[in-house]
Amino acid sequence: MNYHRITSIEDPHFAALHSLLGRIFPPEEVLAYERWKEPLEDPGIHVYVAVDGEEVVGSTEYRYYPELRVAMTDFTIIGDHSRGIGRFLMRNRENDLRRLAEQSGTEPIGMFAEIYDPYSSDEQHSFGGVTPMNPFVRREVLSHMGYKRLAVEYVHPSWDHEGQAVEGLNLSFLPADEDRTHIPAELVTRFLEGYYSALPNKPQAWLDMMDRLRGMEQIELLPI
Repeated sequence: MNYHRITSIEDPHFAALHSLLGRIFPPEEVLAYERWKEPLEDPGIHVYVAVDGEEVVGSTEYRYYPELRVAMTDFTIIGDHSRGIGRFLMRNRENDLRRLAEQSGTEPIGMFAEIYDPYSSDEQHSFGGVTPMNPFVRREVLSHMGYKRLAVEYVHPSWDHEGQAVEGLNLSFLPADEDRTHIPAELVTRFLEGYYSALPNKPQAWLDMMDRLRGMEQIELLPI
């Protein structure tokens, strides 16, 4: 497999990636095709696809914030089972994030991720019917990797720019120090303010959540 970075909607693999996004994720989580132009051209946003032959079989998007010393995994897509796609993406992402940290002269303290909580609702999205993307499976895999959920009731603005509050996810964190039990609330608020700055329409539920976070000092990390 080839680990290929996409930096333009004109990339010959982008159409396949966007199709994969639409097949795997709910509509409110998928940015419209033409709205990808600016994010892909942003040097701080890293969108890679796993290409097997000429087929796009997986993808991951991530970024590193040297001023916060944290990374964020926006998404990881495994398009098929029993092909080693997940491990391929994880290892290449790890190597690239290590390179980005070294270039910035910083030591990462961890990585954020939004993780679906299949236990919070009876309504379940099929995630394209791909077994590795099943939220129960993914949650266990991420737990084994060391991710922990923040002890906050979490919502985020929808990526369709409609300003809806998206629920059913946990904001989670993979600490570099596996013994870490809390992270500063200020770190979380600074991260979320920057991460969602590109979305002009913020739901009231998100604004209320941010106000609660600003009133906290530390946030506990809990098992997922």
